[in-house]
Amino acid sequence: MLFNTPIFFVFLIVFLLFYGFVFLRHKPRIYFILVSSLVFYGTWNYRFIPLLVGSAVIDYFLAQAIYNASDQRRKKLFLTLSVVMNLGILALFKYADFAIQSVADFLTVLGYQADLGSLSWVLPVGISFYTFQSLSYTIDVYRGDMKARKGLAEFTTALAFFPQLVAGPILRAKHILPQFHKLPVPTWDMVRNGFLLITVGLFKKTIADLLAGPAAAAFDGGAVSVLETWTGVLAFAGQIYGDFSGYSDMAIGIALLIGFKIPLNFRLPYFALSPVDFWKRWHISLSTWLRDYLYISIGGKNNRIRNVMITMLLGGLWHGAAWTFVTWGAFHGLIIIATHQLSQTAVFAGFANSQQWFNKIFKWAITFYLVLLGWVLFRATGMDAVWQIIGQMHSIGDLPTAGSKALIVFGMTALALVFMHIMDYFVLNKTPQLMAKWWLFWPLLVIIQAICLLIGDPGNAFIYFQF
Repeated sequence: MLFNTPIFFVFLIVFLLFYGFVFLRHKPRIYFILVSSLVFYGTWNYRFIPLLVGSAVIDYFLAQAIYNASDQRRKKLFLTLSVVMNLGILALFKYADFAIQSVADFLTVLGYQADLGSLSWVLPVGISFYTFQSLSYTIDVYRGDMKARKGLAEFTTALAFFPQLVAGPILRAKHILPQFHKLPVPTWDMVRNGFLLITVGLFKKTIADLLAGPAAAAFDGGAVSVLETWTGVLAFAGQIYGDFSGYSDMAIGIALLIGFKIPLNFRLPYFALSPVDFWKRWHISLSTWLRDYLYISIGGKNNRIRNVMITMLLGGLWHGAAWTFVTWGAFHGLIIIATHQLSQTAVFAGFANSQQWFNKIFKWAITFYLVLLGWVLFRATGMDAVWQIIGQMHSIGDLPTAGSKALIVFGMTALALVFMHIMDYFVLNKTPQLMAKWWLFWPLLVIIQAICLLIGDPGNAFIYFQF
């Protein structure tokens, strides 16, 4: 069941009616959210419901065991069980075939032809997200950052919460569990803000789907002109941003309608002035999770270069079982390290800290260029395709001449990307003023929804569902 389909909006309306007018006490509401979330999840593949519920039950009791353990050794043992269980399940479903194929490829390089077969298991939707969410709970209890919560139903419901279940944002237990314990009532401002975010998210998803065509032409269509290659790379940057941030906006908006506050997941990422700044703005729930639970755990700044590379390599692998994702993570690790190292030198320190507008523009241009190179690694079908597209971007080789419409398509692609960021800027900074003008607020939402219905193609899956 996709957010951008009529059936989901029917599901949401029915849910809100029952939640608001039928199930009025705490326990019935908890169970109603849980059942609704499992129904929502089961529309993809009901056979994976036991996997989701099982992960919640096991981590719930392991967290209790960690909290009640009398010595540090037993605490560590129970935490290790949680980590092995969660990452083991994730590895089996997501990385087993990748590992088998990588071994076979390595043996081929050595001169041995090996057919190792494959498991060919279906990847459960959202497993990367709810696995990290569940892990954060046991780790927080182990670190003493929170007490183990009582209430298996509340914990399971929080893990299966349908607005953010399949593509995040990744929620922290210490943030979401208290909300499930209280079940806050949505305020009128939360409802209006929720409708705004749902509408903006749907519009961004619609734009993202329109950008899929130019992106596919560059990444899947073979040799194209320099201008068309840049258009395709820029289109994919807009597609993945509109698609993923659009989903996050809708998730946050839906949660607000129910009374829950989910943290922001994007903050104008393509306005970043450095690679470090980019990761403070892009997929914030993942980048902060990796920082708090991986980077700091392996030593943090004590060995920054090594720890940044490990963190970003695993962050790349989290996105998918392919060497292009690993290379994408390594690339971002390298440019983050380079940013840190250069900012400590006398030559670049002043430039890095400069607030002059022309320096800001220069830093933005370099950062955006590097991010676009990274998206080539992320989107390309293989490493051969990566080098081909990067070569085409820089006019290497005998390339076709751009058609007469290529410049128009490039301009529309760039305009779509800028427009999405302008929308986000107003949502982030002007929402109270916009909501105060009811005569503008509600007609604007209706107009945007009408545009989505007219030019959109409801039912296109969100990109991050595959991760």
